[in-house]
Amino acid sequence: MTLHPAAPDTGIVFRRSGSAVEIPANWSNTIESPLCTVLSNREGNTVGTIEHLMAALAGAAIDNAVIELDGREVPIMDGSAAPFLFLIECAGIVEQDAARRAIKVLKEVSVTEDGATAALLPDHGFSMSFEIDFDNPLIRQQDICLVFDSETFKTELGRARTFGLLDELDRLRAAGLARGGSLDNAVVVGRDHVLNAGGLRFADEFVRHKLLDAFGDLYLAGGPILGSFRGVRSGHAHTRHLLSALFADPGAWCYTTLSRATCRSREEWQDSLQLAGD
Repeated sequence: MTLHPAAPDTGIVFRRSGSAVEIPANWSNTIESPLCTVLSNREGNTVGTIEHLMAALAGAAIDNAVIELDGREVPIMDGSAAPFLFLIECAGIVEQDAARRAIKVLKEVSVTEDGATAALLPDHGFSMSFEIDFDNPLIRQQDICLVFDSETFKTELGRARTFGLLDELDRLRAAGLARGGSLDNAVVVGRDHVLNAGGLRFADEFVRHKLLDAFGDLYLAGGPILGSFRGVRSGHAHTRHLLSALFADPGAWCYTTLSRATCRSREEWQDSLQLAGD
């Protein structure tokens, strides 16, 4: 995988090496998939497991980039977003001569499915809360609430790894899932102990990673969100359905920029882009 810089208004775009296949990282290009977030174009080309990379791009405030891949899946790395964030910081970030476009939440939008809920509410900044409840004595109930600034992602979320339960591993592999999973790229939880030699990176690493997943999936809105996210036992599908519900209601959101607080309607924003192009 190679990350390339891109011009303003490009957004995040995934490209397959040696081909013209490109898939913009947008919620409208997601398809249903168990355990991870998958993008697809009209021809059926896909790229999967994008959520940790999307979280790193959001955490580093990268608005425009082309992600070139020689396969159909983003490398899992250590199961967190930290390696991606480290490499982005090593490469360096260039501030572009354009205001950051953001999506401002104007009223509450929520989805509830299978006993789980995901919601977006109006807020002046960006905050997230999450609750999980697992029938495992090492996880049980955990909750977290974070108000984001420039350092929150790196210090509080980026290093949280994906996790799986040991007694579910055989079932997942029989279904063709988690075949590349190991102690090098996931936290594996037994009934009475964590199998990873180094233990946990945070006492509540499980709920932090669920929040990290939602953070990455929310960046499929096409930019940073001004609002508050609340997740209760939710997963990738809930967050994608939440974005679909948000953008389906023109009164629930508007475009704005992070340099000023005024909103533009979708039509006004598209008109301004057309005028700029002319």
